[in-house]
Amino acid sequence: MAENKVYPTGLPFYMEGGATLAGLDITYTDTGGQNKPVVWICHALTANADPSEWWPGLVGTGRLFDPEKYRIVCANILGSCYGTTGPASIDPLTGKAYGTSFPLVTIRDMVHAHRLLQKHLGIDHIFLSIGGSMGGQQVLEWAITDPYLFERICLLACNARHSPWGIAFNEAQRMAIEAGIDAEGNVNPLGLEAARSLAILSYRHYITFDLKQYETEDKIDDFRASSYQRYQGLKLSRRFNAYSYITLSKAMDSHHVGRKRGGIPHALSLVKAKTAVIGINTDVLFPLAEQKLLADQIPGATLDKIHSDYGHDGFLLEYEDIQKVLEKRFQL
Repeated sequence: MAENKVYPTGLPFYMEGGATLAGLDITYTDTGGQNKPVVWICHALTANADPSEWWPGLVGTGRLFDPEKYRIVCANILGSCYGTTGPASIDPLTGKAYGTSFPLVTIRDMVHAHRLLQKHLGIDHIFLSIGGSMGGQQVLEWAITDPYLFERICLLACNARHSPWGIAFNEAQRMAIEAGIDAEGNVNPLGLEAARSLAILSYRHYITFDLKQYETEDKIDDFRASSYQRYQGLKLSRRFNAYSYITLSKAMDSHHVGRKRGGIPHALSLVKAKTAVIGINTDVLFPLAEQKLLADQIPGATLDKIHSDYGHDGFLLEYEDIQKVLEKRFQL
């Protein structure tokens, strides 16, 4: 596992929505050495700054992204609970955890934090940036903000603007969490468990459940699919902060590269990096039409479709197919 490092910026952090954080700490990993091509990985909703932990098929010794070959950087996103300033952090102005007072975060705010870290690390050129889902949203936003910073980008199972369908899924999850928060702000973990159970339905596919949870015996209760949903909910509630989940899901909702840029087509036309877009044929949360739009409107972009039985989560699991696309499109 990569060692977490912390960059305390020591400066106020001004956010797109108008709020200001008194200070910002950024937790990150930086492996492979400074004299190698930089691969900057952006993580998705509930992941952390160590991609070798949640993307072990692609990151690590002997893998495609090998620290013997690349300098690999990944920053925990603003609003998370894995080291970077978020709702569970202590507000220096009050001496208490931010909790519900933590301001609205957008994908652009996350990118602003990445840029602060990039400059702190003395990086002025990124060989490749890659991310899936909300990680891909960050990569795209950053490639529009700093078009000449990136040589290559890979956008996995993401979009130019978060859809009403995706926002509705996120709102249903937040409603589940909020139903378990009392007047004093105490969180019942059952709310986060229910939220994660809802999320799993958007991350997977009918095929996934049919393959993995199908019953081979006659039952009238205690179904495998039921226990699986409860297991997934419990697993997340044990490792993640409910207020961070609310914050980050709202940040995903905010994603819209065309905002204040004259619309999506113009924003996408600003990308200068060589771009590989990857979609998943069973993804119901970020359907292929969204990746096709990216490939059609980013200059010179390519589009590849991966076949997976795992729906949206295929971006985390289909290592071999992702590697094949990257090798083909970028000659890695």
